Amino acid sequence: MKNWSDIEYSKQRVISNTKIAPGSHLLKFHKNYSFIAGQVVALGVNTEIEPRLYSIASAETDELVTILYSEREEGSLTPMLSLLKAGDTILVSKPFGTFTKVKDNAVFVAAGTGIAPFMSMLQSNKVNHATVIHGAPYPDFFYFSEYLQSTLGDRYIRCCSRCLPGCLYVGRVTKFLKEWDNLDPDKNYYLCGSAEMVVETRDILLSRGVPVTGINSEIYF
Repeated sequence: MKNWSDIEYSKQRVISNTKIAPGSHLLKFHKNYSFIAGQVVALGVNTEIEPRLYSIASAETDELVTILYSEREEGSLTPMLSLLKAGDTILVSKPFGTFTKVKDNAVFVAAGTGIAPFMSMLQSNKVNHATVIHGAPYPDFFYFSEYLQSTLGDRYIRCCSRCLPGCLYVGRVTKFLKEWDNLDPDKNYYLCGSAEMVVETRDILLSRGVPVTGINSEIYF
């Protein structure tokens, strides 16, 4: 996706743009198109900048669309997104994407903002008895942790790569998966994160007996 002339989009008013952690925000705007949990939208502030893709983090029935994003200093869009205020205008594409089919007892493996599509699936009641394994460098970056803790209990596992030993697993998601005694090769695994994380996680799961048909992935938006 290179430019706005290639896609269907509308202009939306920002409802809120809340900073929830250092460099991380929740952007909300009214839903103009229906979507399926797991889909993405392209966002922009004008048609001169290439659209960027972001997973939707809200439930299908919510009136507002929620986008979780992290500001990147070198990025062409997120520094401008972080400056948006209520009432400002953004460009929003029609939702699309195929990371939408999920089976019960799924294991969701996310890094950073890769938790977004799984939040949409959980809040939209698309899956029962899911397990969430979320990786982040510091506790502040476990987005939606209160909801996940209250909803999933001990099926919510936080892997903190730069934390001191305590109540969280210390190490990356990939390290946890290598050591996880409860890894079940018969379950379906859904991965969302950077390309590097997804490839490494996929290789670990395959090495532990998960068939390729049991692994679904989305490079993170």
